[in-house]
Amino acid sequence: MSSIVIGWVPAPEGRAALAYAMRESVTRGVPLRVLGAGDGQEDELAADIALARAAAGGDPDVTVEPPPTDGRNPADVLVDVSYDDDVDLLVIGLRRRSPVGKLLMGSTSQRVLLEADCPVVAVKPAVAPAR
Repeated sequence: MSSIVIGWVPAPEGRAALAYAMRESVTRGVPLRVLGAGDGQEDELAADIALARAAAGGDPDVTVEPPPTDGRNPADVLVDVSYDDDVDLLVIGLRRRSPVGKLLMGSTSQRVLLEADCPVVAVKPAVAPAR
């Protein structure tokens, strides 16, 4: 069975990625695996999942997997998961950067985009309109 995996972080980019992944999960009718909720973040993740479900207009099967305790960094975990046979799409969040900051992408995001074995969608959080 296929699935969508998201690397969630408790930040605007993590919520944007979760919302996108939830919509894709509902549209494709596949389960969603959420990676990344560490100690003390479970309540925040549960609230983010509830909001994303409501916005997506569906109720996909969602599995939350805690971060590994073997010392691997997030990029290693996401790349390793991308090689699982059932993973069709990996979703990550990106921070918005200044023009100079755009020269260098975050090392985790860059590694995942370059090394993942499945398609990767990089999502940026929405920006409020200028006033």
